[in-house]
Amino acid sequence: MSNPELMDALAALAVDKGVSVDTLFGALADALESAYKRMPGAHEYAWVTIDPDSGEIGVMAQELDEDGEPVGPELDVTPEDFGRIAAQTARQVMSQRIREAEREMKYEEYAGREGDIVTGIIQQSDSRYTLLDLGKVEALLPQAEQVPYERPEPNSRVKAYIVEVRKTAKGPQIVVSRTHPGLIKRLFELEVPEIADGVVEIRACAREPGHRTKIAVWSNDPNVDPVGACVGARGARVRMVVNELRGEKIDIVPFSEDAPDFVAKALSPAKVKEVRIDEEYGAAEVIVPDYQLSLAIGKEGQNARLAARLTGWQVNIKSETQLAEEEAYATQDWAEGEWITDPETGEQLWQPAEGGDAMSIEDWTKAAEEQADGAGGDGEPASEVGDRDAAASVDGAPDGAEPASDGESTTSDEAVSSASAEDGSPA
Repeated sequence: MSNPELMDALAALAVDKGVSVDTLFGALADALESAYKRMPGAHEYAWVTIDPDSGEIGVMAQELDEDGEPVGPELDVTPEDFGRIAAQTARQVMSQRIREAEREMKYEEYAGREGDIVTGIIQQSDSRYTLLDLGKVEALLPQAEQVPYERPEPNSRVKAYIVEVRKTAKGPQIVVSRTHPGLIKRLFELEVPEIADGVVEIRACAREPGHRTKIAVWSNDPNVDPVGACVGARGARVRMVVNELRGEKIDIVPFSEDAPDFVAKALSPAKVKEVRIDEEYGAAEVIVPDYQLSLAIGKEGQNARLAARLTGWQVNIKSETQLAEEEAYATQDWAEGEWITDPETGEQLWQPAEGGDAMSIEDWTKAAEEQADGAGGDGEPASEVGDRDAAASVDGAPDGAEPASDGESTTSDEAVSSASAEDGSPA
């Protein structure tokens, strides 16, 4: 059965729906096979063949043995009125297969684009998600992937980052994000040719959506300044990215293999005096001048948090005064021991490290006071030592001399005696 009109219709349908002719041939063959098997006296094992050049349609069949395996020669069992029956039966199947083919093509178009950036038009928005029209498909922007306090305006164009492409019965479901750090990298690739060419790399990115972003850039060419390439002439390049992010601040710092240097640069615009790295605990102790402490920490600790995410180190910021106080505190002598709890009474007891009996809080306080009082002499209270020194100073005065009432009178008498001796005349 030849049908050139059917071939022309399939070719036009393939162009209209954007699917291949082979896909339509396969869908038509399945539909015709299904229609044939519904006819009375149809063979159990049969299939439909379509000649792509002439459009000739035929039904071939084979007999089945006891095990259900096809045996014998292939038989041409095409019914005489198969064209009319096929046209009625295949219409619904063809429509369904075409829809499935369209959904499959849309999925394949976006399946490999995870991590890419797309531009969409905002269709509708509610408390759960926002729909973006990408042309042939719609993308889903969940509330969790939206920038806080950013209000999507209907019919406005926005750029978003493809997070996931899901295959569903209704077609591909594309989930996009406006908060993903990858959006920053893709936006800079669009605006900075050096990044797109691979001359400049974004090695690290830390972001608090809607507030601030820090990126660390590296240049593979020593003649190219990575920070200057991202900023652009008079900040033109970075300004385009900031405008797309609705005014989000962006800090661009140079990447460094030296950990102390990288941590110091990551805390910009604050000026860092010293960075001490503890590789065992993965911590970085940062010393800044006193007047730079608030700037280094940032509003609600934002600058320190972003620097820690950017570098991968736990950043502890201290001022010079705090460092001096801690060092002075560490040099003091302290009693060695620990506080323990008496299992019988539940009372707190002090257990010295060198051993001995544990002391209660009252005994420990009393011993500390006695030790402090004995600091003035050989075990004597400080008040007794002071009285003894005062008595010795009075007893040591010359015979017949009275102790001076105050320091000024004593000094004046000695000055007069000295003057008299030098002049050779009695005072």
